[in-house]
Amino acid sequence: MAGLLRRRGLRAALRLSAALLAGGTLLIAVAPWLPLVLAGRAAQGAGGAGLVTVAMSLAGTTRRMGVLTAGFGSLGAAGPLVGAQLSDAVSWRLALAVSAVTLLAVPAVARHARPAPRAEGPFDARGAALLAVLASALALIPALPAPALLTAGASAALLTVHVRRHPDGFVPLSVLRSRTFALSCALIAVFSTQYFVLLFAVPRLMADRAGWSTQAIGTGQLVALVTGSALSWLLAAAAHRLSRAAIRTFLLAVTATALTTAALARSPWPLLVVAGASVFTATAGNANLSVHAAGAAPEPLRPTAIGLFTLTYQLGGAIGPGIATALVLS
Repeated sequence: MAGLLRRRGLRAALRLSAALLAGGTLLIAVAPWLPLVLAGRAAQGAGGAGLVTVAMSLAGTTRRMGVLTAGFGSLGAAGPLVGAQLSDAVSWRLALAVSAVTLLAVPAVARHARPAPRAEGPFDARGAALLAVLASALALIPALPAPALLTAGASAALLTVHVRRHPDGFVPLSVLRSRTFALSCALIAVFSTQYFVLLFAVPRLMADRAGWSTQAIGTGQLVALVTGSALSWLLAAAAHRLSRAAIRTFLLAVTATALTTAALARSPWPLLVVAGASVFTATAGNANLSVHAAGAAPEPLRPTAIGLFTLTYQLGGAIGPGIATALVLS
């Protein structure tokens, strides 16, 4: 989607993203079989990824990015509870169709779309395919370590050779060579992974160590996650007064403290603080580091930089639950 935004402009990315989201939602509404429901969810995911990329590319400043990522965290925290209520009251299909509400904003955003840029030569299909294989292999490491590692290593090697031969292709070499971009992606991978590990591990730890009921755990974690998301916006709003090194050091310290507390705490209350701290570092890191990553790329390549950065964040969402399963949930 970031490649489409870079080559064809905002309007094309919006149209395709909206079409995928609408088509996926419609498929979920009528699908009689689970494989079709999963296909609908995949289409929704692709459309949602495009809309997120568009939103992040339009944000521009750390403060605006903070509003976006705080919204991601807050709504993501409320999502399971809202979904459960809709499933009980109406239907699970309605719960899976909630993301279609986003389509209401598409016309307003489209009115501000700039003219599409001229195409930059043929589309780098090989680079896109290699990146997709690499990302998929990395996501499968917790479930299938040996084959996933072999596939990731092979695809990474092939992608490295391809990028050197095609430095202006799907994965631009000038973006990868930026130390600021590489450091931002590495840090957001850490923050995202720890968030998704703790998101799934903390409820089990609270049940095992404190004996709380499922309802109490769900309510407590919801409050903690919404609070952490809101606090992340405050850091984003104050980011212009702080150095980049100070922000990175602070977020790393919060992450280390949260992981240590999760391993040692025996009371439920510190674990709720851990849940809030984990989403705080993920959303605050996303807001601040995404601006750093985009700013490190030349203007025409900023949508690509944001797309690669977002992919790194999402990999934490794929790997984190697998780690939580291996360490706590199994």
